[in-house]
Amino acid sequence: MIETLLQGVLLGGLYCLFALGQSLMFGVMRLTNTAQGDFVILGSFAAIAGMSGLAAIGPANALTPFIVMLALLPLAFGFGYALQRYVLNGTLGKDPLPSLVVTFGLSIVIQNLLLELFSADPRSIETGGLNTESLALPGGMAIGVLPLLVFVVAVAATAALQWLFNRTQLGRAFRAVSDDKEIAELMGLNSNKVYALATAIAFVLIAVAGVLQAMRTTVSPADGPLLLLFAFEAVIIGGMGSFWGTLLGALLLGITQQIGFRLDPGWGIWFGHIVFLAVLVVRPQGLFPKTR
Repeated sequence: MIETLLQGVLLGGLYCLFALGQSLMFGVMRLTNTAQGDFVILGSFAAIAGMSGLAAIGPANALTPFIVMLALLPLAFGFGYALQRYVLNGTLGKDPLPSLVVTFGLSIVIQNLLLELFSADPRSIETGGLNTESLALPGGMAIGVLPLLVFVVAVAATAALQWLFNRTQLGRAFRAVSDDKEIAELMGLNSNKVYALATAIAFVLIAVAGVLQAMRTTVSPADGPLLLLFAFEAVIIGGMGSFWGTLLGALLLGITQQIGFRLDPGWGIWFGHIVFLAVLVVRPQGLFPKTR
């Protein structure tokens, strides 16, 4: 059972990376990105394409995926900024339907584009053996090096986002436009630029999640909706707009799924859905709602 809980925590770290960008965009703009999972998969395939390009130079090693990730981050930042500034800002308002429709349309476009470019075959990133390495623990247990790295990145990203919001001028701008856009604009803030910066940061997190997902397992163009579901469940369990809540919600989801998998291989995902529904019934605002 201890090993099951430990594996659930590590799985929750991956779910947290799927969900942090969603939590950031909702917390600042009240925008629900239904293409979140597909953007993660787009990041995975962008990294796979980058790895293919580097293969012409030499064989991959454990550092190559991280080099590709670093190269993708500024591209993801720029893409997210442009997407929000020139597309999604026009959908914001009291009615959430326009943003839902546009991001749903983006989801369909991304899936079909990836199918056209890469086919439906599952692919993964060559890690030079990193995905098979493990650390021995007392009691005959072991944990994978890559899942542990993913968990560390998730905690670091959560802490960095919370620090950004609480300790920086940009974070104060995020909080201001989130609390009252009109008053923030009267004080001199350009809400469109602030929103675009928030989405740019969210897409950096999405790119990181996409690369790590492709390093951890195989990915295919149709995987996006399932990743979106995990991201939604983590965000809602933890509390919409709460970063530490998102992390804790993701950990709870991962632990629940691992317990289900231990009882029966077909029960894992189902157990996670049951916990999600239970939280919606008992505490609709989430277990750790936004308090900043």
